[in-house]
Amino acid sequence: MWAGEVSDDRGDVPGWVLITLMTAGLVVVIWALAGPALADLFEQAIDKVSGL
Repeated sequence: MWAGEVSDDRGDVPGWVLITLMTAGLVVVIWALAGPALADLFEQAIDKVSGL
């Protein structure tokens, strides 16, 4: 960068915010859909190991 050049990176901030929010949204949706199935799978595994 030259001495008189001004860097304008403000346009990058909304993109990163959007990517972060979309990733968090995907995690919430996947967790909501897969959570009960994973909990059931875990309980079945514990029951099988403990012999109940």
